[in-house]
Amino acid sequence: MALTVDVLGAAAPAGALGAVEGRPHPLLTGLAVGAVWPLIAVLRKRYAAGEPGESGTVLPVLRDWLTMLGVLAALCVVTGTEVSAAAWLPALLPCLALTAVRRRLAHRRALALRRRAQGLRRVLVVGEAQAVEDLSARMGARTDGQYLVVGGCVLGDGGGEPVPPGPDRLPGGDGRAQAEDADTVLRRAAELGADVVFVVPGRRTSGEGLRRLAWALHDDGRGLVVVPGLVDVSRHRLRPARTAGMTVLHVEPAARRGLPMLLKRVTDGVGALLLAVALAPVLLGVAAAVRLSSPGPVIYRQVRVGQGRVPFRMWKFRTMVESADRMRPALDAANEHDGAMFKMREDPRVTRLGRFLRRYSLDELPQLFNVLAGHMSLVGPRPPLPEEVERYDETELRRLSVKPGITGLWQVSGRSDLSWDETVALDLSYVDNWSYAGDVEVLVRTVRAVVSARGAY
Repeated sequence: MALTVDVLGAAAPAGALGAVEGRPHPLLTGLAVGAVWPLIAVLRKRYAAGEPGESGTVLPVLRDWLTMLGVLAALCVVTGTEVSAAAWLPALLPCLALTAVRRRLAHRRALALRRRAQGLRRVLVVGEAQAVEDLSARMGARTDGQYLVVGGCVLGDGGGEPVPPGPDRLPGGDGRAQAEDADTVLRRAAELGADVVFVVPGRRTSGEGLRRLAWALHDDGRGLVVVPGLVDVSRHRLRPARTAGMTVLHVEPAARRGLPMLLKRVTDGVGALLLAVALAPVLLGVAAAVRLSSPGPVIYRQVRVGQGRVPFRMWKFRTMVESADRMRPALDAANEHDGAMFKMREDPRVTRLGRFLRRYSLDELPQLFNVLAGHMSLVGPRPPLPEEVERYDETELRRLSVKPGITGLWQVSGRSDLSWDETVALDLSYVDNWSYAGDVEVLVRTVRAVVSARGAY
């Protein structure tokens, strides 16, 4: 089905445009485009089992589409065909849109199935006791993954509690019992109906043992995944390499300078300016509504902590009564949020208009001027209060190594519905794995998050 949609979505518009413009061989043109587009997807394993569920973003599709443009341009040069880019680009856009929509729908279907524990790949975890327990717990805590842990095999002859349901204990990977180890894993995988085996390397895991296990599993039709122990490192930061007959992973640092950061600064400045101009009527309308709805200033200025722990005044439309700050200590016992943040679904300080502004994030619009002033970015971690920062540990302080943002992963992932640990994890993921393409994705997802108003109060 996916292949058919991609072929028709590429071939039909290209062939139709060629026929309408009276170009020679419109059918061949359509067939060529219809062949190149899915071929690129095949080469990049876009149709692999489980692949659409890994990400619902359009970025992989956009990269494939740009690659297709390059391939078609090369074909035109080789065949001596003259084409007008302005005329042909519209004919090549439908395949981009259709494939993006198809992947997004496939992603949603995959997530829905996984939350109902359907369509999952059954996993047997192999490693030392603590590693098996930790990985099983980590994977079990998520409902959006494509894997379901069904059991484990613990390496070694001691230490750690058994991993349900009753894992076998394997002898050490010292070369004396590698074949027996592989047989034990195979037997355990068959008993549990595991599709794939996750191996967590440890002191008792040897390279030769892993190779023998891979042979046995692949001959038995089961997959092998080696877990390197990296936590929350995006794929764009990993670079595989070969040395001494081994495959190693280089972990690249997050971009902090160069062209990507220049693009981010330009996007912040230009984007904030254009949005401020375009939304000027909305800004004026909200300002007038705040002024007329309740006593107090239109703009609420609050000290927040920015990059490098430098404080700044963040601007928002006032959504609370004028005495809100003085009322705060009396409400601490009613805090519904864990960790360092204060949140109440029915905060008595919030005005009637303020609830509407918060629901659709209209109160955040003045922060566009914080972006123009250089205090904030369009995308970044949530800007914390000074009293929150005082309670930060070393890990949480890393959130302050970049500029805070008007929106971010926390906003498009649930906002106030998130726990403190989830908020910190999302912000750290953004800091450690930042990319310009990721910022673009967050901005696109922000529109949907604001419209849905989920987690806003």
